[in-house]
Amino acid sequence: QVQLVESGGGLVQAGGSLRLSCAASGRTFSSYAMGWFRQAPEKEREFVAAISGRGGTTSYADSVKGRFTISRDNAKNTVYLQMNSLKPEDTAVYYCAAARLLATIRGGDLDAWGQGTLVTVSS
Repeated sequence: QVQLVESGGGLVQAGGSLRLSCAASGRTFSSYAMGWFRQAPEKEREFVAAISGRGGTTSYADSVKGRFTISRDNAKNTVYLQMNSLKPEDTAVYYCAAARLLATIRGGDLDAWGQGTLVTVSS
């Protein structure tokens, strides 16, 4: 069982950058694959990025590839999402999630979700 808390959201102009953080509880953080999802108003939740437990493998949605970078520091029980070249369409509530395997992230088999942090990109 893991508990997740996101932070780092806010208001940024188009073209700017933000770094989101997701702090996890427990001593088994490295055993979890981690992912970021987002949900814009009146839209379905969508996958953004994922990273394996040791950080050796990453996966990105096509819409953010080349702009976003997911990383983790297992010593700090934290996963990050560096967001560069932000666009208004990136505006959404961003959620951190944990799963047993990277392959299960997109499939929706998640063990825990954070409360979400709002990212607003102005044009």
